[in-house]
Amino acid sequence: MTESADTAFLASLGWSDFFASQIEPHETDLIPRRIAEVHRARLSGISAAGPVRLGLAHKINTADFAVGDWVLADPRTHLLIRRLDRRTVLQRRTEGRHVQQLAAANVDTLFIVTSCNADFSPARLERYLALANQAGTNPVIVLTKADTIDDASAFEQEARGLQRGLEVVALNGRSADAAGALTPWCGTGQTVALVGSSGVGKSTLVNTLAGLSHEAAQQTGEIRESDAKGRHTTTSRSLHAIAGGGWVIDTPGMRTLHVSDASDGIDTLFSEITDLAPLCRFRDCTHDHEPGCAVQAAVTAGTLDADRLARWRKLLDENVSNTPVQTGPRGNKISQKKKY
Repeated sequence: MTESADTAFLASLGWSDFFASQIEPHETDLIPRRIAEVHRARLSGISAAGPVRLGLAHKINTADFAVGDWVLADPRTHLLIRRLDRRTVLQRRTEGRHVQQLAAANVDTLFIVTSCNADFSPARLERYLALANQAGTNPVIVLTKADTIDDASAFEQEARGLQRGLEVVALNGRSADAAGALTPWCGTGQTVALVGSSGVGKSTLVNTLAGLSHEAAQQTGEIRESDAKGRHTTTSRSLHAIAGGGWVIDTPGMRTLHVSDASDGIDTLFSEITDLAPLCRFRDCTHDHEPGCAVQAAVTAGTLDADRLARWRKLLDENVSNTPVQTGPRGNKISQKKKY
C-alpha cells in the first residue's frame, strides 16, 4: 500500500490530526491501529488487510482499552506499544465500583435508542444524555418501533424537550430506510455508538447500518408486550463498518445506569436551569425554598416544568453520591464516596 493510500485508509477509520500530533519522533516507524474488539485476554485491531490480533506485553490490562481506541503497534510483530489519548470516551461507574467501566472511545455521535412504547422514559433518557454530554459526543435520540403506532410525533416532541438543540429521529429499525435516516451522522470516518435498554432494537439497527449477513449479524431479542422490556442479546462490544463509510460500535444493554462524574454533562442537559441559577438572590441557592430563587419563579410562571426540576435535583444528588473524591496525603490518595 502506498503512503497516500495508507493515509486515506486511516482517515476512513477516523484518524485525524488530533491523533497524528501525539506521535513522538522516535515512534514514526510504528503503525496506528484502531481497536475493533476487546476481550479479557486479547485485543484486535483493524488494518487495511482486515482484522489483526495485537500482541500484548505482560503489563497490559485489556480492561484499560475500549473499542474505538487508537494505538501504536510494531509493524512486524503487531505488538501493541501504547494507546493514544482519546478525543471522547464513553464510560460509566457500576454500583460498588470506584473504577469507571469503559464502553467506547473516540465516538463522534451517540445514538440513544428507545422505542415508541412503555420503554420511553424521560428520566432514563436524561441519564444517557448526561453520559453523552460528559463524554464529549453528539447525542441523537433514536425512536424505534415507530411503525407500531399511528403517530410518533408525541414521542418526538417530548424527546426534543429533554435538551436544547437535541436531534430526534423516529424510524423502523428493520426497514431499509433506517440507514438513510441516520446518514447525516454516518459519513466517511465518522464513528457512532448505540446505547439503550435491552430489547429496544439496538442490535437490529447495528445489523441494518452495517449490512451484516445472517451469520455475522448481532443476535436480536423480542420485547415483552406487558412491560416493553427485553432480554440482553449483545454481550460484547465491537466495531463494524457502515456502508456509507462510517463505523458503528454496538454496546450491551444497560440494566442500570448510575450517574457519576457527570457534573458538566448535567449542566448541559439542564441548561435552562443552569442559565437561571445566576439570577437567584443567593449564590448558593438550592432552588428549593430560598426567597428570590429565579428557578422557582420560573416554575411558578409555568416556563419551567416542576417534574423537570425534580429530575434535575435527583440526578445532581445521585452524581454527588456516586462520584468518589480523592483523599489522603499526596502520592497516597484513595477514592472515597462523597459525604453530605
